Amino acid sequence: MRQLAPKTQAAYIRAVSRFGAFLGKSPHTASIEDLRRFQLHMVDEGASPITLNATITGLTFLFDVTLDRKDAMAKMQSVRIPHRLPVVLSKEEVARLIAAVGHIKHQTALSLAYGTGLRVGEVVALKVGDIDSKRMTLRVQQGKGRKDRYAMLSPILLERLRVWWRVAHAQGKMLEGGWLFPGLDPLEGAEHSPAQPCRA
Repeated sequence: MRQLAPKTQAAYIRAVSRFGAFLGKSPHTASIEDLRRFQLHMVDEGASPITLNATITGLTFLFDVTLDRKDAMAKMQSVRIPHRLPVVLSKEEVARLIAAVGHIKHQTALSLAYGTGLRVGEVVALKVGDIDSKRMTLRVQQGKGRKDRYAMLSPILLERLRVWWRVAHAQGKMLEGGWLFPGLDPLEGAEHSPAQPCRA
């Protein structure tokens, strides 16, 4: 009813299932103390802060929304996740990483993900018509949180995309308005989307 993403639904169900297995009976019968014991059990088992917080979120949905028992989660506390700085590669390291990928398709996809910050799922869902070379933008449809957004394209990325388009188009692997990075069958999935002109 709330149109939660399938992954979110699966995570919530996994949290409730885990709690039910610990409790040995239906989770709806749980007391505040049962929930507190479950969190301590997860800590003792070495669950990561991310797993703990994801489980608490799923159980909060169960008790607050589904069962309308907002008091049940009174002793459940989310865990602070340590903040670590990411490893930042130098320009030379990035160039070597991309060059190590053998195929031009994969090089282009990796370059696009690295240069725009897109997630893997967002990169593979791109269509040819999502490129707007005049505005130097890339349209991301229904990305994280089921939201549309734009990513900026650099001139180098745009040129990489043009080279990839020419190669794939010449080989018959890329269709007008089709996937930017098609799988083995370039037609798969394309029939469900209206053809869009290539603006690359």
